[in-house]
Amino acid sequence: MDPDRKRARFVDGDADGNGDGDEGGPPSEATALERELADAASRAPGAESWRRWDAETVAKWLGKMDVPDEVCGAFRKHNITGTVLPDITEDHLKTIGVKKLGNQLKVFQVLKIMCQDSKQNMKVFNDPIHGHIVMHPLLVRIIDTPQFQRLRNIKQLGGTYWVFPGASHNRFEHSMGVGYLAGQLATAIQSRQPELGINERDVLCVQIAGLCHDLGHGPFSHMFDNSFIPAARPGCKWKHEVASVQMFDHLVQANGLEEVLSKEYGLKLPEDLDFIKEQIAGPLADIADSSGPGSGVNNCFAKSPHVDREGGQQVQAKEDWPYKGRTKDKGFLYEIVANKSNGIDVDKWDYFARDCHHLGIQNNFDHRRFIEFVRVCEVENERTKKVICFRNKEVGNLYDMFHTRNCLHRRAYQHRVGNIIELMIKEAFLKADKYIKIEGSGGKMFSISGAIDDMVAYTKLTDLIFYEILHSRDPNLKEARVILENVVCRRLYKFVNHTQPGEGKNPLDEVKLAKEIANSEPEMPLNVKLNPEDFVVHVINLDYGMKEKNPINNVWFYCKEDPDKPFRICRTQVSKMLPEIFQEQHIRVYIRKLEPEYLKAAKQYFVQWCLDKKFIMPQDGEVVAPGLTPFKESWKRNADANSDERVRQGAKECQRKLFLNENTK
Repeated sequence: MDPDRKRARFVDGDADGNGDGDEGGPPSEATALERELADAASRAPGAESWRRWDAETVAKWLGKMDVPDEVCGAFRKHNITGTVLPDITEDHLKTIGVKKLGNQLKVFQVLKIMCQDSKQNMKVFNDPIHGHIVMHPLLVRIIDTPQFQRLRNIKQLGGTYWVFPGASHNRFEHSMGVGYLAGQLATAIQSRQPELGINERDVLCVQIAGLCHDLGHGPFSHMFDNSFIPAARPGCKWKHEVASVQMFDHLVQANGLEEVLSKEYGLKLPEDLDFIKEQIAGPLADIADSSGPGSGVNNCFAKSPHVDREGGQQVQAKEDWPYKGRTKDKGFLYEIVANKSNGIDVDKWDYFARDCHHLGIQNNFDHRRFIEFVRVCEVENERTKKVICFRNKEVGNLYDMFHTRNCLHRRAYQHRVGNIIELMIKEAFLKADKYIKIEGSGGKMFSISGAIDDMVAYTKLTDLIFYEILHSRDPNLKEARVILENVVCRRLYKFVNHTQPGEGKNPLDEVKLAKEIANSEPEMPLNVKLNPEDFVVHVINLDYGMKEKNPINNVWFYCKEDPDKPFRICRTQVSKMLPEIFQEQHIRVYIRKLEPEYLKAAKQYFVQWCLDKKFIMPQDGEVVAPGLTPFKESWKRNADANSDERVRQGAKECQRKLFLNENTK
């Protein structure tokens, strides 16, 4: 909202207020005002009744707090209601005629007392990562809903918990952590740069977005949206971010929070709801465009038109600014929860700290230090005119942050055993999909994959579906049940090996790759023959969060000497030892049959396939640390006995020796 429009709102009173601006009304008894003040403290947690005060009640409350009569009269005359009290500034007071410094200080003093009283309703949670975190009462109202409590039963790291016993944490605590950090970063910028005009509504909306950003995750988190849904509903454009927006809408409506948001906590609807949803999933128009038929997305994004607050007429958003919730001047707020430009956001900061804690992996990134050095600067020729910047001396730590992300993927998120467990769970869900029925809106029944179309049904879909299938006696679920029993008893598909495609290759079709491996029958005769359905191929992509791009190229920095002038820092200005390539691809191959002779044959098929495709022959180590795994002794002897040129020319023969050695074991 621009300053002139905001000033007009204070002068003319709030549209949602109940005051009539009548100075001649009879004053209320002191006992009535005391009851109103007591009611503000004793009301249900989080209810700030002063937000519903009309102009007369506000004026009388100021008088009760020894504010001069002329100031109370100015508030009464200009119809200043409770909903605007937290946003009052010095300019607003001057506009309504309160120009004496002493009177201004008195107003701010009593408003501070009012805000402190409201903070008594804050709730404190003891978090293992961030310590004692204080939650706004509105956040507590959101947390205490079935839609949010659902996250208690969705594992943060999905199948990784089956490999790392400590990784038992859920989306619930991560979401609370992100909401907390979002508030920390927003208030840090607010206090450091008051000229930006960040108000309580802005901070509260950012906190809500952080809290609700993962509402749309399905069972076993990313396994559901990255693996199960594409297989169950080919061509579906569904994303968990879009589902988070849908679930947030459902949460607000199902729990009657619309009036709570506006009347008790002063949010402006639909403007602030748009702002919250845009922080989670991006511009609403882009989401609506991507939610075509079969996407599992209801058109819940077009119902909040951008409205001119003065004329009440619907207007089109400016082409150069796609957001409705906040104008360009506050565009930097969109970079706090989910930063689309470079990936540096509080979501990562929380899961770095939380996941490392539960995985037992050292976290070398300190988000608290970064909050101390965050600053908003104005950038020309950018879609967002004001952006979040970092001190130039922190560039090395930012590279470390993305390296930490890469290490977590290599060592934990893409662990070969955790991945195959998720693949087996996916197969079980696919076999059970049409036989599982979940009740949704109006008593309509939905399958596992169909639940994404109905938020009532989706609210009931969590990791617990695993055990519903596992313990079911339904004969239709027998195949799915056997797969899950194998997971529980650790009868997993066997890992054959992994490789990397040659330069310029991009194998994405895992089914096609399985057929290629089965067709690469070794020249040596084998006791068994393998078919494409015997192989499971998993293609994984490791990067710094922006595919082949360096995310630091999209980061703005400032220096201590000139903190208002942002600039870029290229990789060569930091260190010559930083990576030049920011993406790589790995192909993992598993065999469904557990007998030793099948595993032995599968390895021979794999070697032959690598030779045929001219793919890299991997070392024997895990993908988690390929550079640290030693070569085979036979390869070392060959390298010592021959020149580099002969080794290069005889690479294929050396690989065939490996094949023969495996065959004669």
